[in-house]
Amino acid sequence: MPRPQLSGRYPAPAGPDGAVVDGAADGDADRFDTASFETELAARESAALESRHRASADAGDINAANQLGALLLRRGDLEDAEPYLRKAAAAGLRAAANNLGVLLHQRGHRSEAGTWWRQAAVAGSAPAAHALGLHLRDHGDEESAEYWLHFAAEQGHPLGAYALGDLMEHRRDVRAERWFKAAADAGHREAAYRLARMREAAGDKESAETWYRTAAVRSHARAALRLGVLVEERGAREEAARWYRQSAQNGEPRAACALGFLLRDSGDLPSAAEWWQEAAEAGDGNAANALGALHAARGEDGAAERWYRAALDAGDHNGAFNLGLLCSGTGRETQAEQWFRRAAYAGHREACNALAVILLQRGDEAGAEPWFSKAAEAGSVDGAFNLGILHANRGEQRQAQEWYARAAAEGHGEAALQLAVVKEQRGDLTAAMERYRQAATGGSAEGAFRLASLLDRRGDVAEEAEHWYAVAADQGHARAQVRMGVRAAERGALEIAESWYRRAAEIGSRSAAFNLGLLLARQEREAEAMLWYTRAADAGHGRAALRLALLALRRGEPVQAETWCRRATDYGPPEVAERAARLLDAMHPELSA
Repeated sequence: MPRPQLSGRYPAPAGPDGAVVDGAADGDADRFDTASFETELAARESAALESRHRASADAGDINAANQLGALLLRRGDLEDAEPYLRKAAAAGLRAAANNLGVLLHQRGHRSEAGTWWRQAAVAGSAPAAHALGLHLRDHGDEESAEYWLHFAAEQGHPLGAYALGDLMEHRRDVRAERWFKAAADAGHREAAYRLARMREAAGDKESAETWYRTAAVRSHARAALRLGVLVEERGAREEAARWYRQSAQNGEPRAACALGFLLRDSGDLPSAAEWWQEAAEAGDGNAANALGALHAARGEDGAAERWYRAALDAGDHNGAFNLGLLCSGTGRETQAEQWFRRAAYAGHREACNALAVILLQRGDEAGAEPWFSKAAEAGSVDGAFNLGILHANRGEQRQAQEWYARAAAEGHGEAALQLAVVKEQRGDLTAAMERYRQAATGGSAEGAFRLASLLDRRGDVAEEAEHWYAVAADQGHARAQVRMGVRAAERGALEIAESWYRRAAEIGSRSAAFNLGLLLARQEREAEAMLWYTRAADAGHGRAALRLALLALRRGEPVQAETWCRRATDYGPPEVAERAARLLDAMHPELSA
């Protein structure tokens, strides 16, 4: 419960009038401590004032009793203050009644405190009305509490306005915003912060930013954090860093964590790590996870594990999930499963999915399915996609399509690809193209390739088709790389064509190896061409085997030629097999001889 505000006038000790000091004249070389002198003089004046108030109060002066009681209360001398405040309060002084309530509240006599606050509030004291409102609220009488807090707020009492707003917000009363604003306008920083939160929740980020700024300039740590978030969202990263830094320096670990991410994104990883460590040591699990990931990326598994455990100890179940990933990456599958299971039981959706994958790979489909379902229902896109695969493998196409659709709606490219393939198989090319486009946009290289192929078949969008071939090729899609090579060769851009063929061939594309061989042969680079023909033929490429057979005949190596012909016959396609058979027949007399 907020501490009630004192009321009444408390004369501040006045400083010395002028700089004259007893026994010292202008130009005197003597030195003295001005601050100590003023402190001593103030103490003397305060003691003299207290003495005068006490003499007057003991002589029956009610106002002096009130002033003395307030002075003693402020100093913390409750026992000495109480009789003077009682005397003044009994005489009807509302400030004394309020201060007596404060004193009794501090001594634990809360019921009697409420009685005196009521007397002062009825007499018109706004501070007493505020204190009485809080007292009634804490005792469950919200209706009466609202009345007295409203009384205080209407008289311009900022604490009353804030408490009234707080009470109304708790009851979901839309009038709360008005009173938070009244308190904020009077300089109440927590009210400004609460008002900003309400405006942000209502979608009014511009107004929210204004009020966060109002609270932040008054050193409100959480307001500075939220202000940093808002300005970062609109791209003002330098300003965001300033607010995060201020918030962090005022003790908000989440701001230190956010500042760390901002610095990491700007390339200053050492400074980011320093702020993450500060936040993590203050109990921020997100920062501890960030430090763990930083060490894991460096191969420092021991340090990574310590920080992931620190995150878990801070209540962040991402720590358990990350420990699972760390163990899985180092071959500790049993431990990985234990960590994934711990995070999954705590509701971590990606841990549910990871655990299900482990169980499915072990052959425990019955055990995997409920975890996939839990992950998907919690919003895991990968979980929904994997559940679709599970149903598809069982032949349950309707259920599979439903889960693929849910994953695709969240941007899962491979799920959109699965939906597109079904549409294409059913002949609905318009819907298939739309899904392939969604798959490609979601990062599916196969989706980009298939979209380009459909566009290619249309024949009127060659430029767009090449764009999607390039997207797939850049992602390492071998067939797309071959298509890019073919297109480049058709334009006469042989160096580009060679580059694409080589990239595809080096990742195992036999068609690319054969095309690269053809390209090199045309450039009279026969030796290198032979290497790629051989690689293609060894991978089962019939045309490459036939080409090697012809080259062997040209070199006068009929036995080698027969070997390649027979392989070409086996590999196909039919027209290649037929040509190889004819060549064998033509070679037979020579071989027999």
